[in-house]
Amino acid sequence: MMTEQEEMTFEALPPSQGRGFAHTWWGRAWQKALEDTVLDATLLRRGRKHARAGAVGAVAVRPGRLTARVLGADRTPYRTDVLVQQLDDADWERLLDTIADRAGHIAALLDRDMPPELDEDAAAAGVSLLPGIGDLQPECGCGEWDHCEHTAALSYLVARLLDADPFVLLLMRGRGESRLLADLQERSASRGSAADADSAERPGVRAEEAYARAASLPPLPPPPGPVSEPGTPPVLTGGADPAPGLDVAALEYLVADTAVRARRLLADALAPDHARAPLPRELTVSQDAVRMAASASAVGPPGPGGGPYADGGGVAARIAVRLARGSGRDRGGMERAVRAWRDGGAAGLAVLEEDWTPDPAALARATDQLAAAWEPGTRPDLRATGTRWTAVGKGAQLRYGPDGRWWPYRKEGTTWTPAGPSAPDPASALATVLEDA
Repeated sequence: MMTEQEEMTFEALPPSQGRGFAHTWWGRAWQKALEDTVLDATLLRRGRKHARAGAVGAVAVRPGRLTARVLGADRTPYRTDVLVQQLDDADWERLLDTIADRAGHIAALLDRDMPPELDEDAAAAGVSLLPGIGDLQPECGCGEWDHCEHTAALSYLVARLLDADPFVLLLMRGRGESRLLADLQERSASRGSAADADSAERPGVRAEEAYARAASLPPLPPPPGPVSEPGTPPVLTGGADPAPGLDVAALEYLVADTAVRARRLLADALAPDHARAPLPRELTVSQDAVRMAASASAVGPPGPGGGPYADGGGVAARIAVRLARGSGRDRGGMERAVRAWRDGGAAGLAVLEEDWTPDPAALARATDQLAAAWEPGTRPDLRATGTRWTAVGKGAQLRYGPDGRWWPYRKEGTTWTPAGPSAPDPASALATVLEDA
């Protein structure tokens, strides 16, 4: 790789097979900006094919522009450019302040990482760090006025470059690594001078005294170690009868469920990447009721000595009934909700129980996926109703979720029921139902 202060040139990458283009969250955000802009699934598929085949030559990255020669299907080379909106001076001032305010942001960038908090802090300051829909503008020698397979191939390949070095994104936005670090160093120096002037006016503790005090403090205790198994919940049944209306076995289940969740939280907290992991979305009361019902129905009978599940499925059934009633579902509704949860967690449950209206771009993308998923003349007869496509005469249905994935459903009696995990393409999802028919 050859570098200059305001330009980076990357040598052509060799052909690759069987891997995605982006693995970091910022690389995937770049890829999503492309795919949200280009609604033609066939064009995107050709772009991915060219990128994997090594058809993209050396890539030059400059402020606001990516350039490469891309070989077409007939091996004709085309000069291909993708233009990226640059940040103006006011945006850069706000972004530099945001980075300088937290030393962790600078350390992460130097480690070729971009923490999600940096993007969030930049957005709070009014700066869009990552491109969005329509922000990638094409220019290609093939003559297409809009995105073509060559600009798509270049954009997919750049997702790999971004994975390895987030400074590539910052250069596209207007400033290279050397200039950005120099600006940050200048900012830090001026802030340090202001802090020194301020501290000189206030009495304090001398540095050597503070250091000496710290040396006499006892060391911090080591963090707790991982827990291999959740604790055994107590058996609450005793000699006295429970109070009226108190289901002791259900209460024992709540204690056991809490122990399992506590162990999982501890394992997550001890994970090496815990500090940089995004916070999980908190479940609603209705979602948590389904989670607990799914967990209860998966618990088998205990070993000798009894315990909260001594009667096997009886306790699980009672728990499920109580959870269904408390969450406003009937028994059949809870059973379907549990199936959806096992297939896809909260996302699967949302597809079962929530209606959503996709924007025109998402609906067009889904329609293109359906058109491209089968060979001509082999697609089943599908009848569309909103985000649901029913295979006529097959007792099978596809549901398009807000996550852009396809969820298979099977008709049981008069009710549509979840039939398995989601798939990225409709043909794979539908095959799940038809193979079991």
